[in-house]
Amino acid sequence: MPKARTVNVIIGMAITSHKNMESKRQQKFSRLIQKELSEIFQRDTNTLLPNSMITITKVRASPDLGTVRVFLSFFNTDDHTLAINTINAHNSEIRYNLGKRIKDQVRGIPQLDFFIDDTNEYVDRIDKIFNRINKDLGGV
Repeated sequence: MPKARTVNVIIGMAITSHKNMESKRQQKFSRLIQKELSEIFQRDTNTLLPNSMITITKVRASPDLGTVRVFLSFFNTDDHTLAINTINAHNSEIRYNLGKRIKDQVRGIPQLDFFIDDTNEYVDRIDKIFNRINKDLGGV
């Protein structure tokens, strides 16, 4: 009996550690969505957000491929919240355009959830902190 318990624990650990990883199918699907959305944004950016550039930094698909999380970075835009709200207001239009492009490649068109990717701002804040620390240590 003790061997069966050990096997169950090992299997349970393998399942929980695998939950955080994306399958090859999810990765391939995410790449397709990222490619097609980037072309849609490149074509329609001037109508949605004039004089700004949208970059898709990450796309994460749910295991059932029914929902994708799209992380966006905005350049030449002062108010990122307004920009993401504008994108979300046009979510159905963007999804429709995506559907027209990928309808022959996938079974269902996923729900799109857009988020601001603030990685660059975070890196800038950390750099400023390190520069301040370096300056303070250099002055001692």
